[in-house]
Amino acid sequence: MSGRTITIVGNGDVPEGVAAVIDAADLVIRFNDCRSVGKGGSRTDIVAVCNTGRPALSMLGGGRWKTSEAVRQASEIWSVRSGAKFAAMRADLARTHPDLDDLCDDYTTGFEAFARATGRRHRAIPMETHERLDRDLALFEPAPYVVPSSGLVVIADILSDFVHPGDDVVLAGFGHSGWEWHPFAAERHYVDALVAEGRLRRLGQSQSSDFSQGA
Repeated sequence: MSGRTITIVGNGDVPEGVAAVIDAADLVIRFNDCRSVGKGGSRTDIVAVCNTGRPALSMLGGGRWKTSEAVRQASEIWSVRSGAKFAAMRADLARTHPDLDDLCDDYTTGFEAFARATGRRHRAIPMETHERLDRDLALFEPAPYVVPSSGLVVIADILSDFVHPGDDVVLAGFGHSGWEWHPFAAERHYVDALVAEGRLRRLGQSQSSDFSQGA
């Protein structure tokens, strides 16, 4: 029996002509406001949210996110950031990054309540995933960073706790660029290594070209 195709769609650029391929997957995961919808297809099974700080407050504070088509069709909401992990970071961040004073504000209960009220499942990615990912990223000598991106946390979680033998885990929309305090260079090398091992593939590119070109 063949495994599932699990497609993780980031909010970066998506290759042309892949919308139908993404929509044909067994499971499609998108992030936050699901900006990948359109060129990146429309099917959405899981919305993984940044459940701390300003992004969370913005999503929960207005109706646009809650009533968007991608969120309406999703059967699960995943809170990416571990409340316990971010609570433990608060004191150090107050000293090293005082401008990020609200980064550790945890709105997981708000997403839980929204999921419950709308009849869908809520899941919180555990602190252990974050800790393991930090250890794995250290192998790629990242520049100083605050937290890995939500996309990378979900990739790590899928590969460690969610994937079944025979599943095909596919990435699209991962440009490994954005917020200055994510370790994007190390994240790119981390994903390239997983592609080279055959644990992931990038949609629209061969595994060999992914690794050699650092895509």
